[in-house]
Amino acid sequence: MAKDTKKVKTARAKATTPAAIKTTVEAAPICYNRTAYVNARLIDPASGLDAPGGLLSEGGLIADFGPGLFSNGAPENAKTIDCRGRVLAPGLVDMRVRLRDPGHEHKEATISAAAGGITTIVVLPNADPIIDSAALVEFISRRVGETGLVNIYPMAALTQGLEGRKITEMGLLAEAGAVAFCDGENSVDDSMVMRRALSYASSFGLLIVQRPEDSSLASDGVMNEGEIATRLGLAGIPNAAEVIRLERDIRLLELAGGRYHASLLSTADSVDVVRRAKARGLNVTCDTAPPYFALNEIAVGDYRTFARLSPPLRCEKDRRAVVGGIEDGVIDVIVSDHAPHHQDNKRQPFAQAESGAVGLETLLAVALDLTRDGSISLSDVLGKITCMPADILGLDAGRLRKGAAADMVIFDADAPWKIDADQLLSKSKNTPFDGKLAQGRVVRTVISGQTVFHDPNLDT
Repeated sequence: MAKDTKKVKTARAKATTPAAIKTTVEAAPICYNRTAYVNARLIDPASGLDAPGGLLSEGGLIADFGPGLFSNGAPENAKTIDCRGRVLAPGLVDMRVRLRDPGHEHKEATISAAAGGITTIVVLPNADPIIDSAALVEFISRRVGETGLVNIYPMAALTQGLEGRKITEMGLLAEAGAVAFCDGENSVDDSMVMRRALSYASSFGLLIVQRPEDSSLASDGVMNEGEIATRLGLAGIPNAAEVIRLERDIRLLELAGGRYHASLLSTADSVDVVRRAKARGLNVTCDTAPPYFALNEIAVGDYRTFARLSPPLRCEKDRRAVVGGIEDGVIDVIVSDHAPHHQDNKRQPFAQAESGAVGLETLLAVALDLTRDGSISLSDVLGKITCMPADILGLDAGRLRKGAAADMVIFDADAPWKIDADQLLSKSKNTPFDGKLAQGRVVRTVISGQTVFHDPNLDT
């Protein structure tokens, strides 16, 4: 059920990029009233469009687009951008991003998002301060919107102080601009609290997001429970910690009604639980993140802390099941789960290191790997990072539509590159994909008709 949401006003900010990359994040870009994008491969997953064509933006909106556009040449009074046969798609929508302290990290995060082709991000409530009141929703939206390069929407806390004991005033928070409700990285342990939250949210048509994990089963664990954890002498987190909590939430959803979104599925059992719930007609959706379909527990290697994630990287059987869930549509959305950490917090013994990884700049490239064997189309993968998350959250984003904001990404789906943590625009370099050979590079990111990121190396 889509609902009206308040779009956070975006602005433009100067940015410093590593000289070796030679990319540009454009500050205060020249506002061309009309821009013609020619020689593009237009892909709009929402409508099924995948064809050569062009797009015209005017006044920050999409004026026209389609296969036959500019067959007689681009308008003379428009700036022309030659896409050179590359993909022009709706800007990516990332529904799971952590900004940490919005007073300091939001600018860096939006620069990284723009470099990754992401035009809309949804931030978790475990910021500083915690987003658990209407005043804080409005404050965070205003403060972050002052210098952000991309569109930003806040999730609000499901329980006060993220403590899992008393639900927040979700109706008031939604009116203030919250697009969904969750307890960030925490899972609500108290079943009665979760039942009340689902019932209350149901009366307003609101979305509850939960990363399912039984805290008592996972409390001492630092990686996936199994042979590798035993060999490394590390405490493990069993698959059951995820699936037990997910099964409980599905039962509560049957009991109380409402809309439920399970985040960061990482196990085969969890994929099966959601598959069965959908078959029973329950209003449940879910997401996963690139590490859970591109890596497995072997990536921990010799205590590699960049591979310490929450939930942990699982075994190869689970990874394959997550890929299968993406391919058959059980998994609706792919998120970055962007979680920046200072290097000092990762340069610790594995058990003491912080969990999480940056993911904004690698989201698209790693997701495109799913298309290489032909089992899932490029359009279907893009749908999971454009229109699907937008529809789940009720956002006017993630699709090409006349009259909509000209929020777009242009990328070369075949451009090879090596992911180098030191070259990421984020100050935090904690990526488990450091050194990975990838295909798919963002050439240009456009917000409301204005270029906010451009890689000139791909236009030479």
